Amino acid sequence: MATKSRKDKNKEGPVAVNKKAYRNFEIIEKYEAGLGLLGTEVKSLRSGGGDLSGSYARIEGEQCWLVGAGVAQYRQAGARQHDPTRKRKLLLHKAEIRKIKTKLEQRGFTLVPLRIYFNDRGLAKIELALARGKRQYDKRQAIAKRDQKRDIDRSMKKYRK
Repeated sequence: MATKSRKDKNKEGPVAVNKKAYRNFEIIEKYEAGLGLLGTEVKSLRSGGGDLSGSYARIEGEQCWLVGAGVAQYRQAGARQHDPTRKRKLLLHKAEIRKIKTKLEQRGFTLVPLRIYFNDRGLAKIELALARGKRQYDKRQAIAKRDQKRDIDRSMKKYRK
């Protein structure tokens, strides 16, 4: 049996996805950032041990941090384990950090992580979104629109054959 190449490994998709972010926030702008991880954290993420639910990003001084994201402990690490919920540094350019910081100072904006994945070179990346919280009626409108689209597609299915 042939081993998987690097490209095949990366086609598997994201390691962790924040599903609630798309429901609870209106996505304004997306950014890609590197993650400052320990060795056991990378191995744990490769085995699918990431969780972004309830996490957010924060800018403190001139640095960006990921807070509340869980990376499961790596079983084979033995005594040298990492803290699963520690703050992790996000690697962004200074100009990007300044741009994000000015937008976060405006009322209602939040920096939300959307997904963690490995790029073509095998580096751990995180997709961040500058987002604004949705109100309850916005969520209801999105659900109604999705139901209408589903009904239209279902009724048009007869005529596509």
